[in-house]
Amino acid sequence: MSNTMKKLVAEMLGTFVLVFGGVGTAVLAGAYVHELGVALAFGFTLLVMAYAVGPISGCHINPAVTLGMWMSKKIQTKEALLYMVAQVIGAILAAGILFLVASGQPGFDAVASGFGSNGYGDHSPAGYDLSSVMLIEVVLTFFLMMTVLMTTDKKAAPGFAGIPIGIMLALIHLISIPVDNTSVNPARSIGPAIFQGGWALDQLWIFIVAPFVGAALAAIVYTELKSE
Repeated sequence: MSNTMKKLVAEMLGTFVLVFGGVGTAVLAGAYVHELGVALAFGFTLLVMAYAVGPISGCHINPAVTLGMWMSKKIQTKEALLYMVAQVIGAILAAGILFLVASGQPGFDAVASGFGSNGYGDHSPAGYDLSSVMLIEVVLTFFLMMTVLMTTDKKAAPGFAGIPIGIMLALIHLISIPVDNTSVNPARSIGPAIFQGGWALDQLWIFIVAPFVGAALAAIVYTELKSE
């Protein structure tokens, strides 16, 4: 297996685990662990994957993170695009298997339940509108991307990046689960939306655009901070 293929498999696997672990907790165990449990599930999953697949691919497992790394000149264009494809495939596979598991419960309905999808307006857990969702997704993806860039910088303490990045993702979920179920990751949003199949697909665009904007802003700020 080529080095590039190993990286793509690692990104697909890492994103699969992130979506299955995080969204799976929300869909299958949300009633038992509530928002705190879901936030910790996402944070712990990213922390573990940072050390599991990080040595192979860098553990982006998020198209927005890959965009930020590309803008910061930490990954080449072709590889960045392939990373994004692998991440989306991993997310869709995870959502598909999660859908099969959830379907084993009597009365399960992915459309009615939302299937862990991100949404605004009537589909926001607390009724937040589009502008609020757009703003919080940009700001929180900025936080995540800055954490990734600063903790993986050559001047940062080596070997510890996964811990603050995982903690940051948990914090992000604690803040924004009531707003929109938290995305900050287009692949995480795409997977469940496909199987929800209704409003989640209609609203999916914001959970692609806003995280990309937040990551791009973080890359610009990081580049300026690191410039001589």
